[in-house]
Amino acid sequence: MGLLIDGAWHDRWYDTKNSGGRFIRSESRFRNWITADGSAGPSGEGGFEAEAGRYHLYVSYACPWAHRTLIVRTLKGLGDMIGASPVDALMGSEGWTFGAEGAATADPLHGFTRAHQVYTRARSDYTGRVTVPILWDRARNTIVSNESSEILRMLNTAFDGLGARPLDLYPDRLRAEIDAVNAEVYDAINNGVYKCGFATTQAAYEEAFDTLFGALDRMEARLSRHRYLVGDTITEADWRLFTTLVRFDLVYVGHFKTNRQRIVDYPNLWAYTRELYQVPGVAETVHVDHIKRHYYQSHETINPTRIVPKGPSIDFTAPHGRAALQPAA
Repeated sequence: MGLLIDGAWHDRWYDTKNSGGRFIRSESRFRNWITADGSAGPSGEGGFEAEAGRYHLYVSYACPWAHRTLIVRTLKGLGDMIGASPVDALMGSEGWTFGAEGAATADPLHGFTRAHQVYTRARSDYTGRVTVPILWDRARNTIVSNESSEILRMLNTAFDGLGARPLDLYPDRLRAEIDAVNAEVYDAINNGVYKCGFATTQAAYEEAFDTLFGALDRMEARLSRHRYLVGDTITEADWRLFTTLVRFDLVYVGHFKTNRQRIVDYPNLWAYTRELYQVPGVAETVHVDHIKRHYYQSHETINPTRIVPKGPSIDFTAPHGRAALQPAA
């Protein structure tokens, strides 16, 4: 995992020396919005109008942040309107790459071999981490956004007038509660597993570990009262949590040392994970092989042998029984 500095690539891991061994995630730099009429969104500049065939998502099947954009693209029926293609599973000294695993991971737009080339095509002097997802605009030849949480919101509404499925994952009446849940889940769980795995001191690891499992305990209790995180309907909050849960036992328990207990040991979280996995179209976005190979082979500082475990065996298709849970009064 490297970064660009004034457009030049540097193979540089995260620096935790000045943060007490704590992993601190960088902020996304491209924060424009696709809107129905091309007007400016909450941040960035305007001119990105929703049009079929104009935009492309670069994703990693391994990355939970990119995965959630793929899920919403699928649920909203945007597969024919917005292209999507994956990077290679392995992230090495050149960061995310294209085509090393064959045609399936080749860059279909530019023929690039490195994701950082997409960034410098958009901004030749870019400085910052090279992350996925990348939402690319074919018309303006630039990056619209590399902030997954905002891409979710764009996909949720911007293409409704062009025939997207009438599904609202961020309804007005639930927004305040969704935002509150998202804030806790992001800091303590989504990013929390990385805070555990990338910590470089015992104190930083234990602090993140305790915060992570405290939040998981609260989500377990919440899901004992509600079928979904915010009442009786699936919202973006559920998909933001799901992409961490589906990876938890596969890689985080072992690779990131988040081993107080597994998700399969939480009755409600485990059933909830299975229910979301079984929503039509979602299973096809879960690529277990990419997930395991990426984490265990890309983070050489954590797993220097790069050996990928054969297990665990997890059945996400087992009956979940969540339909019997009635909304709390």
